[in-house]
Amino acid sequence: MRQLYIKQKVFSLSGKFTVKDQYEKDIYYVEGSFMQVPKTFSIMNTARDEVALITKKVFSFLPKFLVEVNGREELTIKKEFSFFKARYTIDAAGIEVYGNWWDMDFQVLQQGKIVGKVGKEWFTWGDSYKVQIIDEEMETIIIALVVAIDCVKVDQAAASSAASI
Repeated sequence: MRQLYIKQKVFSLSGKFTVKDQYEKDIYYVEGSFMQVPKTFSIMNTARDEVALITKKVFSFLPKFLVEVNGREELTIKKEFSFFKARYTIDAAGIEVYGNWWDMDFQVLQQGKIVGKVGKEWFTWGDSYKVQIIDEEMETIIIALVVAIDCVKVDQAAASSAASI
């Protein structure tokens, strides 16, 4: 089992952060587009080759995020229509998320088998997540899923603060 850590930089306007292993070695680099439409997050390996891309769909009635891994669309996170609390669904072939993914405490299952676990690290500067990779073939998809969920949370927080102005 491999353990990875995502520590998001708190004051980064473009959304740059790294994914590190338990020895604090950089494994992936994540870079968000700044002042660009559509908003995207690119996940790159240590050779700076793009291995995943997260895109916020611009022309959709409700927020929708598409996640591509190695050029193939793997999953979609979309907001459902509701009057009170924001509700989102994750659509992916054979991939399910169980637990409280809004609080970053969940398991990732592929066809009923646990392939990864995610937990929020407390008492850290900025958001920090511990990602346990059980099936290493699913590593890139799991990392992309965690980054996409974080994008959804940031987008929801921005929409909530704009609505209260």
